[in-house]
Amino acid sequence: MYEYNVVNNINYVGNWIIHHQQVLLKYIIHSISAILIMIIGIFSSTFISTTLNKILSKQNIDTTISDFLAVITRYTIIIITIIASLGRLGVQTTSIIAILGAAGMAVGLALQGSLSNFAAGVLLIVFGPFRVGEYVVLKTVSGTVMNIHVFYTTLKTLDGKIIVVPNGKITSNNIINYSREPCRRNEFTISVSHVSNVNEIIKILKDVMYNEPRVLKNKDIVVSLNKLDPYSISFVARCWSNTNILNTVYWDLMIQFKNALDENQVTTSIPKMDIYLHKDK
Repeated sequence: MYEYNVVNNINYVGNWIIHHQQVLLKYIIHSISAILIMIIGIFSSTFISTTLNKILSKQNIDTTISDFLAVITRYTIIIITIIASLGRLGVQTTSIIAILGAAGMAVGLALQGSLSNFAAGVLLIVFGPFRVGEYVVLKTVSGTVMNIHVFYTTLKTLDGKIIVVPNGKITSNNIINYSREPCRRNEFTISVSHVSNVNEIIKILKDVMYNEPRVLKNKDIVVSLNKLDPYSISFVARCWSNTNILNTVYWDLMIQFKNALDENQVTTSIPKMDIYLHKDK
């Protein structure tokens, strides 16, 4: 009896295959094509993400950003591949896409601030308004850039403080980069007494700057009378030097200006007030 049932089942399966061979063949073809789509998609996702990572690395893009973008690209391709494979098998993918879209919108609203910082971080690294090691002013804070992360940038101030600034706040304000140009201009204001000779002061200050080897002679060296105050006359002196020694040159030139003025017996200005006392009779 058992053998009879087995034979009947085999015959039934055989007859079903014969009558539904076109449907079965179509399903097999779709299944094979879905598998091929999955294989090609997974291979392409790995290849494209790896290639993208290499390209970004050659462009000196931060490793954190390049790795993150490569991972996002890979999983995006994989998700598209899965949807395409399910569609090939006859699954209605419209609802799946709608669910993914709704989930993405919900996540985007929940992480609006973080996504804004991330987008700003990508822009900072791609366009490079500043790099690690450069001294910048970001609205109300300033310091040397230590790290540019995905969501925030770290600065170190001149007095050793660490400042963490969200990237979204950086891109929404002006950025002043003091280190990007190889040379920068120093400006000095020198005040002397009214009795000083203008041409003599100009010559003294120019001689000091021309004799300083760290001052760039191919750039303008300017000394001019700048202001007439009640107690003094002020001169502005300008010269250029390499950015990495700008402050050192400034401090050294200030000392040299003072020594040169003293040697030429030039009196620096000292605010004074005359007080007259009237004795009552």
